[in-house]
Amino acid sequence: MTASPHAAAHLAQLNVATLLHPLDDPRLAPFVEQLDPVNAAADGTPGFVWRLVEDGAADATALRPAGEDVIVNLSVWETQEALWDFAYRSGHLEVMRRRRDWFARHVESHLVLWWVPAGHVPSVTEALERLAELRANGPSPRAFTFASSYSATEAAEHAEHVEHAEHVEAASAGQSPAC
Repeated sequence: MTASPHAAAHLAQLNVATLLHPLDDPRLAPFVEQLDPVNAAADGTPGFVWRLVEDGAADATALRPAGEDVIVNLSVWETQEALWDFAYRSGHLEVMRRRRDWFARHVESHLVLWWVPAGHVPSVTEALERLAELRANGPSPRAFTFASSYSATEAAEHAEHVEHAEHVEAASAGQSPAC
């Protein structure tokens, strides 16, 4: 049996959270105390591939690419099921249940998922662009959520369709299509 050309895709995820208080505030101590155990659990979860950490640190909480009071979590997983199992069927769920104690209520999308080629490490810029795309346009094969997910095959087919349309548009405008 031949492997699907889309089998070499992994699921990237970004979620953002707006802190109610600075990380060193005693009211956030229960959250901060959970960081190392939850990150260690993620690292050991079947299907985990990679997560963003600040150079010389154990996590990414000091990185603030989305605003001074916003923390980011960026990771890559082998499958959507592996990420779901970690997020909703592990000790991580207890942290999620208490999120209102530490983070502001979301008024727009705070989580985005998208498929990347296996071995690709998404940048924070790429992740924030996917979140902005989801917020602006709603779910698509390029930026989606658990509730509105797309398969790696659908994402690859969508990318091929978009690339083809760009070539046709460039040709009709008398431009040489970039390949």
